[in-house]
Parts: sequence; structure tokens; C-alpha cells
Amino acid sequence: MSFGITELLIVLAIVIIIFGAKRIKNLGPDLGSAIKGFRSALSDNNDAETAGTDSSATGDVENVASETNHDDTPKQDTNV
Repeated sequence: MSFGITELLIVLAIVIIIFGAKRIKNLGPDLGSAIKGFRSALSDNNDAETAGTDSSATGDVENVASETNHDDTPKQDTNV
């Protein structure tokens, strides 16, 4: 099942009707800047991981159990 020229032109016409020519014209630069931002965020994340800021890599372990409430009694609403 492949798309022919006629089907592609119909889809293109529907997209132009829905979004308008100006918004489609701005789609390319907007998409390019979004991809650029995504790549920079990925590279920043990778730089932070390789720099040793990851707590599991340095051996620091958080004591999460002390911060959580293990009480099985239901909480009462104090705003009554």
C-alpha cells in the first residue's frame, strides 16, 4: 500500500487549509530550533553524567526511608 501523487496532494491541501500557509512557512525554522534545543539538552545531560555529578557514581546514597511516612494509619484532614 503506497501513496500516489494524488493522495499526497490531497493531504497537502488539507494541511494548508487547516494550518494556513504562514504557519506552515514558519514550521521549518521552529522545528529546527526545537531539534537544536533537544540536542543541546541531551549533550548537557551527558556532560553532567560524565563529570561525576551522578550520586550513584560517587557512592553517595540517600536515606529515602527516613523521609517517607511508614505509618499505616490514615491521615485526617485538619481543615475541617
